[in-house]
Amino acid sequence: MSTTLQELARLGSATVYEAGGRRGFIDLDLHQIIPGSRIAGPARTVRCAQGDNLMVHAAMAAVQPGDVMVLTMPEPAPFALVGDLLATQAIAQGAAGMVIDASVRDVEELAEMGLPIWARWIRVQGAVKNTAGELDVPVIVGGATINPGDVIVADSDGVAVVEAARVDEVLAASLEREERERVKRSKLQAGELSYELDGLRAVVEAQQS
Repeated sequence: MSTTLQELARLGSATVYEAGGRRGFIDLDLHQIIPGSRIAGPARTVRCAQGDNLMVHAAMAAVQPGDVMVLTMPEPAPFALVGDLLATQAIAQGAAGMVIDASVRDVEELAEMGLPIWARWIRVQGAVKNTAGELDVPVIVGGATINPGDVIVADSDGVAVVEAARVDEVLAASLEREERERVKRSKLQAGELSYELDGLRAVVEAQQS
């Protein structure tokens, strides 16, 4: 993993989302299969046919080390696009993790395997393998557009997307935000209040006057 990706993973989805201008928020309640996991990596996008995971198998031949596989269907639905056997392949190919706008199964095995996965559902219902979909195309997950190569930042807070062209800009802004929060935290620990530091008293008093 590059230093840039390592730093984005360390900074986390919330900081990256805020510093990036509140763009790229995946607005879904996702199951984090491995609590405490955090990743950052380029998106390898997959659009499966509805209820079909044929293209997940196809994607295993294209995934590169460090990729975050983003698995979608035309309409989100609780079909298990991934279980332990596909996760085994993803690990062998070096994938950094998966974001799945569908379901997973074999979750105890997945947790033991150690591949970071964020999934919309956990369901037994399996997918068929009949119809080709598309690889490396723009997809929409939770209201966020994800293009191939955009950077996915995922952790216990959720998932944020950084456009490939903005990665350096967002990293710089995230580091600046981290430093500002470090300074502010020391003031809060000393007893100062955000109500004053952030000018919030004036907002309240203006509305009450």
